This record gives sequence, C-alpha cells and structure tokens, in this order.
Amino acid sequence: MFAKQTVLAAALLAAGAANAQVGATADLGTTGVGFHVVVPMETYLNGRFGVNYFRHNLTKTSNLVEYDLKGKLQTFDLLFDWYLTEGSSFHLTGGVLYNGNKFDAKARPNGAGAFTLNGHTYSTADVGLLTGSIDYRKAAPYVGIGWGNALAPSSRWTSNVDLGVFYQGNPNVHLASTSCPTSLTDCVALINDIAAEQLHLRDDVDSFKVYPVVRASIGYRF
Repeated sequence: MFAKQTVLAAALLAAGAANAQVGATADLGTTGVGFHVVVPMETYLNGRFGVNYFRHNLTKTSNLVEYDLKGKLQTFDLLFDWYLTEGSSFHLTGGVLYNGNKFDAKARPNGAGAFTLNGHTYSTADVGLLTGSIDYRKAAPYVGIGWGNALAPSSRWTSNVDLGVFYQGNPNVHLASTSCPTSLTDCVALINDIAAEQLHLRDDVDSFKVYPVVRASIGYRF
C-alpha cells in the first residue's frame, strides 16, 4: 500500500510541477500487465510512474527434489527516460522498482511417496508437507533502453518498447516441514537436511537475481 501511494504521489507532484500535459501507457511484457503515468521533467527527460502485475507458476528441480512454484510478480516503477536529442524516440532509462516478486514453494514426494533430502530418505508421514517461500530485495535498480515517447507532440496515440534489466539481488529462501519424526535424533536430522536443501534451492534460483525486462506499450497523451 505504501509503495502504491508513493508512486501515485510522485506522479501527481511531478505533473503539477511541470504544469504540462501528461501521458498514460498500457503495458505488456515480462513484468506482466502494467499501467504507467508519464510526465515531463526537463526538455529531454520524462518521468514514468506505474505498476506491473503477473502470476507465473512453474516446476523447479533442485538436488533431486521437485518443487511446484507459484509466483506473484508485482513491481512499482519510478523510471526516468532521457532522450539524447530533441524529437528522438530513442531513450536511455534508469530508475528504481519496489519489488514485490515472490514465489510460494511446495515440494513433491518422489515416485515412492517419500522425500530424499540432502541424500537421506524420509517418509511423507515424517515430513508432512515441505513448503517454503522465495522473495527478493525490495529496492531493485533498473537500467535499460527504449524507443517511443508518450508525450510526443506529433500524435496523441503512441507506442513504446523497453529493453532492460532490474537487479533483485540474491534470493531469500525459506523451507520448513509440517511434521517431524517421533525420534528426537531423527527430527534434528530432518531439520538439518531441510536447511541443506534450502541452500541448494537458493543456489538454483540465484539466476533470477537479474530479471530481464522486455515490454511493449501503447500510450495516450492527454
């Protein structure tokens, strides 16, 4: 909620300070479905403020354990487009995102109805459900390039393409079981093996720390 209010407030302040026309874009790409407000900042500089949302489910195998990952990708953008020459559609983009990207993880038992964790086998009765979460740093810097200008004077309808990346950092991974063996020794062993699997999963999703952005937009200038 705070992030949404911050983005909206920044857009309104910038628009008011510029005392000029504003644009709006509807976006679609690797960040999901989005909406942005575009305001003039300086002669060659526009500000873009908006939100993107996307749900994405996938299966990931890590150290012989198969996980169902349910992702909620949600970002709030504060971006600045710098046009190198007057009238050009090409621009360099930089800024920061509030990163709400998160995955809920659930491990699947193997074909024998058991879990092999860190090389040790446990029954589903001993483990119960093995679930967890994956999330990332909240402030994610963005750099990229693009073509298009929602404030171009030549037409009220415009198009834009963004190519860039934002840096999410190393993932935060948490795993836990809903059950434990009745033996204290076996229970401690399970906890240690889950901790080891947590490290394996973190290493295997580490490639997500740099997130690619490919996005197309249709804009309108008010």
